[in-house]
Amino acid sequence: MGRFDGKVAIVTGAGRGIGRSEALLLAAEGAAVVVNDLGGETTGEGADQRPAQQVVDEITNAGGRAAANYDDISAWSGGQALVAQAVDAFGGLDVLINNAGILRDKMSFNMDEAEWDAVINVHLKGHFSTSRFAAAYWRQTSKETGNPIGGAIVNTASESCLYGNAGQVNYAAAKAGIASMTIVMARELERIGVRVNAIAPVARTRLTETVAGGMLDAKEGDFDRFAPENAAAMAIWLASPDADGINGQVFAVGGGKAQLLQGWTPATEVAATDVWSLDSLTAARDALTGGRPTDVPPFMPPFEG
Repeated sequence: MGRFDGKVAIVTGAGRGIGRSEALLLAAEGAAVVVNDLGGETTGEGADQRPAQQVVDEITNAGGRAAANYDDISAWSGGQALVAQAVDAFGGLDVLINNAGILRDKMSFNMDEAEWDAVINVHLKGHFSTSRFAAAYWRQTSKETGNPIGGAIVNTASESCLYGNAGQVNYAAAKAGIASMTIVMARELERIGVRVNAIAPVARTRLTETVAGGMLDAKEGDFDRFAPENAAAMAIWLASPDADGINGQVFAVGGGKAQLLQGWTPATEVAATDVWSLDSLTAARDALTGGRPTDVPPFMPPFEG
């Protein structure tokens, strides 16, 4: 018995990398999987149906059920069509794994509008377009049956939004939005029995190969700490019954470590008995900053090395 026997799942960006590993693991655990991938370049241009179809072939050749989808989830219509295909092809939807993404790295002072919009659209809008139509389907189903859904969404955030990787302002902004969206939708959907969580993975993929400089390569004599399968297991676990009760959380995973991440929390506090002024803020500066340096900290990924 697989953890997802009789369940239906969607994985976006599932033609390669982490998404491919997520789709294969879901299928191995019994789910029927809709494998979504536009098949474009790492920068988002172009389209190729082969990556998604190859994953579908892997699943079906192993005795599983899968269907390919080539919709562009950065468009509202693409998210709607993807959810509709899952329901039409397999009779429902239980799990949505949002993974699709691109990179167009550039320093902020050199970035153009198209480079900003493309990354925001694929990551942030792409996560929401699928989630919005999945949520609408689940809400209607819950109304009709009077029962909780028992569904799950797992989003993909990033270390970049947590620690501020220079040259990725578009990507980091999108990923930070995804982390916040995870918390909001978790609050909204828990009443119908749908959990929403996110992972911030560190793994060797087409995207990280362009920025990691070999840091994520497998080390001889060690297990492959940065293989996509490591991150995929966390995403699928969060969607499984084993993670019931976990909702609205973001987990970092990679390099042989898993971490529960906490959001913005107060580090210091000062109080005023009147309206803040420039002078009173200056007087409170040391107390407000805790006497610590307030320059931008160095970028230090937790799984480096």
